[in-house]
Amino acid sequence: MQSHVIAEDFAPDWAAIAVVILGVTAFSVGQGLTYPLISLVLESRGVSSSMAGLNASVFAAGLATSTLMISRLTALLRGDRLIVAGLVGASLSLAAFALFDNLAVWFLARYLLGCSTSIIFTVSEAWLNTACPDRLRGRVSGIYGASMCAGFAAGPLAIPFVGTDDGFAFALIAVYVAFVAFASVMLGRFARTRPEASGAGGLLKFVRTAPILALMVVAFGFSDIAAISTIPLYFVERGYSENFAALVVTMVALPTALAQPLVGWLLDHASRPLIAVGSALACGASFLLLPFLSSEYALLATVSLLGAASFSLYTCALTLLGDQFRGGLLVSGAAAYGLAYAIGSAAGSGATGLIMDLSLSAGPLSVGAIMLIFAVVFLVGLGRRGRAD
Repeated sequence: MQSHVIAEDFAPDWAAIAVVILGVTAFSVGQGLTYPLISLVLESRGVSSSMAGLNASVFAAGLATSTLMISRLTALLRGDRLIVAGLVGASLSLAAFALFDNLAVWFLARYLLGCSTSIIFTVSEAWLNTACPDRLRGRVSGIYGASMCAGFAAGPLAIPFVGTDDGFAFALIAVYVAFVAFASVMLGRFARTRPEASGAGGLLKFVRTAPILALMVVAFGFSDIAAISTIPLYFVERGYSENFAALVVTMVALPTALAQPLVGWLLDHASRPLIAVGSALACGASFLLLPFLSSEYALLATVSLLGAASFSLYTCALTLLGDQFRGGLLVSGAAAYGLAYAIGSAAGSGATGLIMDLSLSAGPLSVGAIMLIFAVVFLVGLGRRGRAD
């Protein structure tokens, strides 16, 4: 059992931390750009919505495949090299979008893109915690989260500048990710630490040992997808303009990125479990407020708090992962987080959309109520964990 360890104090491995943040930022920008771009290009080619949706689901299948194979992959290749391999795989997949128009090739490329994405994020999060002493863990996790959020937010903003024709945007991002892979190799030569291999059965062992941490990421996925996909539709149905709905998405993403370093600082100076509980409470309360507000300024302020509080759950979960685990279970935990997010986001999008079909205001109210239930579960579960330790 590696679930509770004495926090070690050592000089942070800044080279490793730089590799991780550089890699996740690069891919967040690429993913933020390509996700809407692929949909736009497929629509312009007359591809049906169902086929476009199937293409997106292939990406999710790639995520699941490499996540479930993470023990075997880390046994075959050292963790830092695996991150570079993921970046190279992502670059080649993006290049395929630029070079080929065949829809079958796009399905294969998107599947490989999902595989590469999971490798990058899973091993990066384990390495980040390996390279970081506990006294700085919250702040470094906050910077990591801010970089991820900023990358996802910046990607769509680039579409008007790079366009959707001739594959130029895909080629540009492919070159960018390839350059980051090269930079990662160069920086990695100065790193003192390496992510360890995940043991066989590590994913199930982690979930059995730390179900509350996995549930925290489920809660993040549930609220995150509701905030960025169904809540904008909620505002359109309430009579607000599509421009306002688009602004809502921006106001979810941008303040979230700005807030994460502050959340990280709090995680290093206050009770980490209580901050996780507070994040769930703030997120739930924000959702519950939405049906009772009409002022656009008040609504934008509320969705800003909602987004920041939702993503703070992930920053808390990432910090607690490094706080409680060492070695191969860090990789297993990061892989479990990937699956937990997929479960939460699938439940969030499906349940919220169905509830809003029955009653518009019931959408945010139901998400808010569920997040408050999560907060109570975290309070009880993390409190018991603290007493046991």
